Amino acid sequence: MKRISKYKTDKWILMTLILFAAISILTIWSATKLLPSYLADLPLKQTLWYLAGFALAYFMMFLGKDFIYKHAWYLYWFGVIVLLLLLFFGKPINDAKCWFSIPGIGTIQPSEFMKIILIITLGKMIEDFSIQHKSPSAKDEFFFLCKIGIVVFIPSILTFLEPDTGVVLIYLLITITMLFVSGIRYRWFIMLFTILFLLIGTVILIYFINTDLFVKIFGTSFFLRVDRLLDWSSKSGFQLENGMSAIGAGGLFGNGWNQTPIYFPEPQTDFIFAVFSNNFGFLGSVLLIGLITFFDIKLILLALHSKFPIDKYVISGILGMLIYQQIQNIGMTFGLMPITGITLPFISYGGSSLLSYMIMAGIIFNISNSNFRYTN
Repeated sequence: MKRISKYKTDKWILMTLILFAAISILTIWSATKLLPSYLADLPLKQTLWYLAGFALAYFMMFLGKDFIYKHAWYLYWFGVIVLLLLLFFGKPINDAKCWFSIPGIGTIQPSEFMKIILIITLGKMIEDFSIQHKSPSAKDEFFFLCKIGIVVFIPSILTFLEPDTGVVLIYLLITITMLFVSGIRYRWFIMLFTILFLLIGTVILIYFINTDLFVKIFGTSFFLRVDRLLDWSSKSGFQLENGMSAIGAGGLFGNGWNQTPIYFPEPQTDFIFAVFSNNFGFLGSVLLIGLITFFDIKLILLALHSKFPIDKYVISGILGMLIYQQIQNIGMTFGLMPITGITLPFISYGGSSLLSYMIMAGIIFNISNSNFRYTN
């Protein structure tokens, strides 16, 4: 029998992450031409975040996925407490308390880590339920879904109050994806989408019929967020127009690295794909999207070959999160999706988001290594 190293990693996933790191750092470097001089160190910071991220991924492999699953509830309540403290002690930026300010490090966004914590917790809950109920009745599933709803609602309401509606939507998508993979009756999804449709429809109806009543019920902050979402279809706005112009100006082969002639806000985060497209053109964009798709397919194959159900649930949650953010971020740069501030995973600048993704990568490496051991 072939001996498998305790810390063996899937070389294709690892190579893809290294390519993501190189693309991210080079594109952020190019984006600094459009930013104030005090942000010129962002490429260096992203390099350091990536180095810390790979070290963190290795540490997650050292801990092992079983250890992480075993302590899922401790992680969950720790994440909830941190989100609660954020509302009182968070650093206000653009009228939102989404970050802690740490001297010498910068800002940390707890909701980014809560996404992966929620995936682990839900995976553990679904596994425990499947073990306890081999052939669950509709009643068993109903009470289980109520528990799931409570677990998701607590961080969702805390994140919504920051406010960060985009991350709340990601929590919901993670939950739906993992429950779908768990194999519960499809009637619950029909009921859920019906309820969501009615709730969203009611909110939009009030928004259009009586603006004053909407503000009175939901507040000015939520009104502005809804207004921003519903206004995207007009394809107007300085950021979107200039971002699309930059993409178009890239042509087939691009203007070359570090040659972005058109200014638009947030080129290092929300609109980093526009910077990349301008520098490397249509062909470069196709290659980047191909690399992202390859990474997603590797995760799908990893889930299909996983021998433990909880691993399948966790990977499905990760995929639900990643694919939504990929489609949302790239789509909004073309005006196909509303501009929501969702970043492009592994590419956009951001310490908190990158570290959370590398924690996820560590778990993925654990799962792939487990598959190698099981197979051999």
